[in-house]
Amino acid sequence: MSDTTTARRHELNLYRRYFELVAAGSKTIEVRVKYTHLANMAAGDTIRFRIKNTDETCDVRVLRVTEYPNFEALLDGEGPANVNPTTSREQQLANIRGIYPPEKEALGALAIEIELISARS
Repeated sequence: MSDTTTARRHELNLYRRYFELVAAGSKTIEVRVKYTHLANMAAGDTIRFRIKNTDETCDVRVLRVTEYPNFEALLDGEGPANVNPTTSREQQLANIRGIYPPEKEALGALAIEIELISARS
């Protein structure tokens, strides 16, 4: 069985403020660093987001994964309102870089387009 034709399921933690946006369906682009365990993520995969140390989860379907050289290029390419409709581009960039230091950003940035399947708490 080939990995390229098999939809995979991923489990990722999410801060509550971002989780709420995903669960509401208003956040359609998830930003991640291109870690090796995410490099094979593709359209058709599912992600279960969890608020760390809770049972609160929401499931999303991956529609598209696009790689960018850094977070600025990602925000310009995807549009800040799709990443976080409640925060300015400048604040988003500061928030993302607060989560991921420069050596992580240097690995590359992934824009993961998602659609909500279900949320439960």
